[in-house]
Amino acid sequence: MPTLRWLTREGDIRAAERVPYRLLEEVPALGYGDRGAGNMLVQGDNLEALKALLPYFAGQVKCIYIDPPYNTGQAFEHYDDNLEHSLWLAMMWPRLALMRELLATDGYIAVQIDDRQFARLHVVLCEIFGEHTLKPIVVKMSEASGLKMGSVKRSGRIPKLKEFILVSKMDGIRNLHLDPVPKSGWDREYNIFLDGLTRSDKSRIDANS
Repeated sequence: MPTLRWLTREGDIRAAERVPYRLLEEVPALGYGDRGAGNMLVQGDNLEALKALLPYFAGQVKCIYIDPPYNTGQAFEHYDDNLEHSLWLAMMWPRLALMRELLATDGYIAVQIDDRQFARLHVVLCEIFGEHTLKPIVVKMSEASGLKMGSVKRSGRIPKLKEFILVSKMDGIRNLHLDPVPKSGWDREYNIFLDGLTRSDKSRIDANS
């Protein structure tokens, strides 16, 4: 199986071991519902939160879904989405390693990503979870025509039509059934929000977008 090499790899693959265990402190004033139900909302650095959850839930989590930074090159208010590739990998590896420890044998992890980091993420997940456990799902995000593509066509950029969800199950993915949504039930280019839009309205939107 191929492995991915980057400058700080040797330290990054052991980073989860160096994260200290921290106690989870309850804030009763922010609590809601049945305290005995087992539900939790954890606020804090997600690497430290994952390590803090290990003593309670190691090998027991049935489903993990994450939507990590896509490394789009933009700077957002709460995080920088423009990391050099080795820094992005240094961030992802220890978090995925801790998630593997939390996941039950029959549990699933699903990681959503786009083309920018798909290849790197795929190799890293193969290393951590095992190549035989991994399946990619392609998610159609938009059509090649319609209002959303107006600015793309003018800029000459290649349109983004899809994203990926990489799914892993520790004992291998078998008999995975996805509930299909009939095409008649799709929201075609946000038509449910643009109901009643005239051709003249569309022309004005195109001219000003």
